[in-house]
Amino acid sequence: MSRFARGIAARASGGTVAASWLWPGRADRLIIAPHDLRTADATRAAEIYAGRFVFAGKIVTCHGRSIFDLEAPSQDWEAALLGFGWLRHLRAADTALTRANARSLVDDWLSNPTRRRSTERRADVLARRVISLLSQAPLVLGDTDGKFYRKYLRGLTREIRYLRYTMLDIADGVPRLQVLIALCYAALCLANQARHIRFATRRLSDELQRQIMPDGGHISRNPGALVELLSDMLPLRQTFAARNIAPPPALLNAIDRMMPMLRFFRHGDGSFALFNGMSSAPSDLVATLLAYDDTHGVPMSSMPHSGFQRLDAGATTVIMDTGPPPPPSVSQEAHAGCLAFELSSGSSRIVINCGMPSTGRDNWRAFARSTAAHSTLTYHDASSCQFVELSAMKRLLQGSPVVSGPANVECHRETLANGELLTTSHDGYLARFGVVHRRVLMIARDGNRLDGEDSVAQAQGARSRDVDTDFAVRFHLHPQVKASRLSDGRGIMLVLPNRDVWTFEARDDKAELEDSAFLAGNDGPRRTSQIVIRQDLRNATSIRWSFVRSKMLAAAPGARAAVKREPELPL
Repeated sequence: MSRFARGIAARASGGTVAASWLWPGRADRLIIAPHDLRTADATRAAEIYAGRFVFAGKIVTCHGRSIFDLEAPSQDWEAALLGFGWLRHLRAADTALTRANARSLVDDWLSNPTRRRSTERRADVLARRVISLLSQAPLVLGDTDGKFYRKYLRGLTREIRYLRYTMLDIADGVPRLQVLIALCYAALCLANQARHIRFATRRLSDELQRQIMPDGGHISRNPGALVELLSDMLPLRQTFAARNIAPPPALLNAIDRMMPMLRFFRHGDGSFALFNGMSSAPSDLVATLLAYDDTHGVPMSSMPHSGFQRLDAGATTVIMDTGPPPPPSVSQEAHAGCLAFELSSGSSRIVINCGMPSTGRDNWRAFARSTAAHSTLTYHDASSCQFVELSAMKRLLQGSPVVSGPANVECHRETLANGELLTTSHDGYLARFGVVHRRVLMIARDGNRLDGEDSVAQAQGARSRDVDTDFAVRFHLHPQVKASRLSDGRGIMLVLPNRDVWTFEARDDKAELEDSAFLAGNDGPRRTSQIVIRQDLRNATSIRWSFVRSKMLAAAPGARAAVKREPELPL
């Protein structure tokens, strides 16, 4: 080993990592290939064979040139190409032509190690590539000769060595777990890796215990992290069993905790609540993950460690963020959405947060993370969290973490005779404006009514301020909800895709319909609407509102609906 490599090894983890950890050892053969749970599409194999590579909403056509020599249209596209996850589509086609095409593309990449790009060495991309090359090895090596087999193994060994280097300086959160999962795969799938199996297993166990909270949520508070991690952790558990090695208890315990959390965040249509960087989740992948859940139970109502609450009544579901922002080291994607909620009825989502697009995030990041992009209260058009804004600091910190936000978030849940009561508050506006936001939700037992009150109160001991007294409550609507104002100015009629009708009403205030954006759609950002109620603290300290399922009475096709209002529930 070179002096450089020995120095790096000595610095890792305060000198506790053996230098030999950075080297794969004598890996002379692959002995197992892990299963890939991500959905494959055989029709995409024909596109790849024709030289059309479609990733992250962008298309690049080779025209006879190497795809690895062409300029990437976006960083997301480049990450998808260099992660090699697209090999699963070629494997799904399972023809001699697609196998030869896969072998040719991998050989092209292996034969030119000098044309490496910065994205290629990114920890998450490198981890995905190692897992892809291991899991798709039967496709690439099925009909090959010994020469290419050895070349493939040398290239894979080199990638694993780079991956171990990344452990010395890697971002906290999901990327760190992805690297450790990939290293566990590498140790299990290659021969003569007993020492590395022990080391990788121990490091992964420690990280899982730190990052997966007791209720199963991820430390970043992003529901998408659960989907991403379980997609690799479930096959990893199978790979341990296939090697006749007991999976580490920390891995089994983490999976057991994460599965109920996966159900917790789902609405009736199978989509996930949009909190803290969540984008659209592939429904087929989620269904595959849930098939591994042995309990098949109803979602739990409270996740106190992760800071979320769920109200289920009849066919109605409310999911609410009742926690402080995550630690700064894992808050690069965290949103200022404290006390925001989402509402769904059956298979129809009604109230949402704007979410985050799956691609092109940089264009929307500032808006998507703001409090105004969430269904909650904003004070003086400010966000309840503040983020790093200086470009130099963003580069240094590899993102824009949360630097301040709610420190004290209170949540009290009570079951009453006529429904469920949730009383919450947060102090995200206390330091700047001297006020506390309090939100009370009451859902009727039959799920046909949701009453709420948002109030702004000057904190005890806070200095009185004569400026910055305006506040607003926003309810972003799903694009499939058709909204129209009622004649009284305080009500909004909401028609769902299944023709159910809900009515929103502000008790004492005027409700406006304004433009909004639904960012987490499968087909990219879409225009939608939001209900906005504005108030001034000098005139009133609270806003009371309700969502009520209405009975539509139609005398004839095309006739105007008559909305029957239900009696109010006392808060």
